Amino acid sequence: MRLGLFCFQNILKKLLAVDVACGHIRGWNYHFHSMPWREILQFCSSKKYDTMKNLFLISLLTCLFAACQQQNNIPMCHDPNAAIEDFAAFSSDPAFRAAHATPVPTDSVFMGKTVRFPASSGAEAQGYLVKPKKKTNKYLLLVHEWWGLNPYVKKEADMWCKELGINVLAVDLYDGKVTASPDEAGKLMQANSPERSSAIILGAAKYAGKKADFRTLGWCFGGGWSLQASLLLKDRSKGCVMYYGMPEKEVSKLKMLTPDVLFVHASKDKWINDAVVAEFEQNMKSAGKSLTVHRYDADHAFANPSSPRYNEPSAQASRAVVKAFLLSR
Repeated sequence: MRLGLFCFQNILKKLLAVDVACGHIRGWNYHFHSMPWREILQFCSSKKYDTMKNLFLISLLTCLFAACQQQNNIPMCHDPNAAIEDFAAFSSDPAFRAAHATPVPTDSVFMGKTVRFPASSGAEAQGYLVKPKKKTNKYLLLVHEWWGLNPYVKKEADMWCKELGINVLAVDLYDGKVTASPDEAGKLMQANSPERSSAIILGAAKYAGKKADFRTLGWCFGGGWSLQASLLLKDRSKGCVMYYGMPEKEVSKLKMLTPDVLFVHASKDKWINDAVVAEFEQNMKSAGKSLTVHRYDADHAFANPSSPRYNEPSAQASRAVVKAFLLSR
């Protein structure tokens, strides 16, 4: 019954969100996604919403509700990831785009190779894999920034393989698309499909093999996906590192998280700011999960050497903390 209500709620939210986006329901966009299904139905029944459209939606969705109860096909009832969508919305902010200047070119000599693997969403997925000399079933799963899987991320994969002595697989959530333009990066991030990205992450885990266990790490766009990856991987994830990424806000989801989380916070970040981090701390506490936050007097993207905002003292200090965290897992 709970699964059916969950599916019914999320399908209804998705359809009504079209009207929200078109401006038919003013001022509801933020609160709407946190409304329980009974309140949504009550809203639909009010005079604020067209009666005929409401009757049509209820009739249609009653059928979908019954179908969800009969099916175990999880992607059909997939919850659109609010945390990922919230972060993608930053790309509409000119100040956010201005904060991400064109990356400085980096060395293009790499230790690893591009690998391809099946994904349940249909199209073949890809990533960049680098392995240590000594065979191991331990993996670090890297998730790129909003630029895509660029040379900088590949160099990070090479570095972490050396530092940790484990396999490093950088997944490509943009399916080969890479840019150095902030405007184009914003478009890529907004176009990113949570369903496709989830399929890529699970495909990467399957590619690594049944004996593999994982640690996840990402920056910015990838920081939020690092946490989502650990949620997807369940008990196969042994540790999660988030560099100034959007946290998951639903306590019910956080209760399903297995690994401890290390959050690297840029105190001058205007988007993933102190309030966002404080809310994450409270939500993790409510979920009974372990979160460690390390704060640095730096700005968003401070850990990226290819960014004009690179802050070497803070970057080096955070790298040491992250290394110790990952080595302990």
